[in-house]
Parts: sequence; C-alpha cells; structure tokens
Amino acid sequence: MYILTLKDKEGEGAFAVETKTGEKVLQLFEEYDDAQRYIVLLEADNFPELEAMEIEPEQAIAACERFGYNYAVITPDDFVIPPVQPSYDFI
Repeated sequence: MYILTLKDKEGEGAFAVETKTGEKVLQLFEEYDDAQRYIVLLEADNFPELEAMEIEPEQAIAACERFGYNYAVITPDDFVIPPVQPSYDFI
C-alpha cells in the first residue's frame, strides 16, 4: 500500500484528510498509480509537492489505532478526489 508524504521529507508524517467533524483520515492506496493520480489533483490546487511512499498496511493501521486516527483503504475501484478546499494534516 501507499501513503502520501511531503516530497523529500518522508519521515515527517503522512498526508491525512480532515473531515468536517475534525477527524483525521489516513488514506492507504492499494495501487501506486491511484496514489499518483491523487497527488496530481492536489498539485493542481497548488498543494505542496507530495510523493507516494510504499508502506506495510499493518504498520500504517497499527499507527492509526495507536494514535486514534481513522484510515481508509483506497482500492482500484474507488474514485476519490480531494475536497474543494482541502483541510489536511500530516500525521
């Protein structure tokens, strides 16, 4: 699986979307190409440069559970687009 990180700053957290209720959701992309497409959409909105980083799903899920974050597995059948005015964080 793949998470999104700031380019050249992989150790500084992973991109997470913030919901309207303030919950942070880490997106776990099953496919590299889907993660890359999402990055292109974010960059079109002048978002900081990101890159897709491969990660073991168990590691990411365990970190989310330990810190109280939600996560969403993005499969090739899912269609996700960034919010119009993205609210985000790096967890």
